[in-house]
Amino acid sequence: MRRYFARKLLTYVVTFFVAVSIDWAIPRFMPGDPVQGLISRMQAQPEAAEALEGYYTEAFGLDVPLWKQYLNFWVALFQGDLGRSIWQFPEPVSSLILHAVPYTLALLVPAIVLSFWAGNKVGALAARRKSLDDTVLPVGYVLTATPQMWLGIVLAYLFGSVWGIFPISGAYDYSLQPAWTLEFAASFLYHWFLPFSALFLVAFGGWAIGMRNMIIYELESDYAHYLESLGAPRRLVRKYAYRNAMLPQITGLALALGAVIGGALVIEVVFTYPGLGTMTLTAIQNRDYFLLQGIFLFIIVGVLIANFIVDCAYVLVDPRTRTGMQGHR
Repeated sequence: MRRYFARKLLTYVVTFFVAVSIDWAIPRFMPGDPVQGLISRMQAQPEAAEALEGYYTEAFGLDVPLWKQYLNFWVALFQGDLGRSIWQFPEPVSSLILHAVPYTLALLVPAIVLSFWAGNKVGALAARRKSLDDTVLPVGYVLTATPQMWLGIVLAYLFGSVWGIFPISGAYDYSLQPAWTLEFAASFLYHWFLPFSALFLVAFGGWAIGMRNMIIYELESDYAHYLESLGAPRRLVRKYAYRNAMLPQITGLALALGAVIGGALVIEVVFTYPGLGTMTLTAIQNRDYFLLQGIFLFIIVGVLIANFIVDCAYVLVDPRTRTGMQGHR
């Protein structure tokens, strides 16, 4: 098992290196000069603009060849330095990201966990209850085929603009400051509900359909019929079917993480939610190389860690995997 995890870890290290290298390269293919954009926003006089261009080019390390910029990037990264933001100069990129990360995690973690749990439970029930299946199946197909952005716009229009039940902008009331108080928590949850619902509903539909189909497949398999022929209680057969159906769902969770995170970033833009998604749009608009690199780096590391955890969980959940690894020693 140690060799298995060592190989997995090596795979993730190589993936990290390639993904971060692409992360470094993509912003530099964007059209426009970030330093010129910064100076134009400052509305500096032509004489001062030339001096400022040289200063900022050197300050951001853009006055050296690309290959040296790439090496400097890795050296700084291993020192924990993500650079300084062009958009919010001289603010460190790390501090901007740390400010936005809690809001993104507050959307992502509950949406992923609750949709996975609820979708699998409802899908399993729908597989053995015809009345529930008639509702879950069409609703699930509609939800899983709906883009998160479009659903977010619909929810914002109906519950925000038409009925005025929930706010459609920000993460809390603008009259408040972030604090550990009941008033702020209530305001945060009030603003959080719609973007969370858009993420939850789309993911819920996919998990419910997947589990419903897997349960039906498992109940029609040879081992299920064999257990029934031996007189095993129907409840026991369903228990084994649910456990076996969960395995491909766990695999699907690892594959779906990237799509869920991408959907969360778009949802943040729809609701002007102050997380990594809104910050990414701002960084693109301001050609902020270093902020984009930092945001994508956080996403890359987060997805890799989450996938590694899912891989480890799969080995622990499925005893056949452990048996296979022992047999190949």
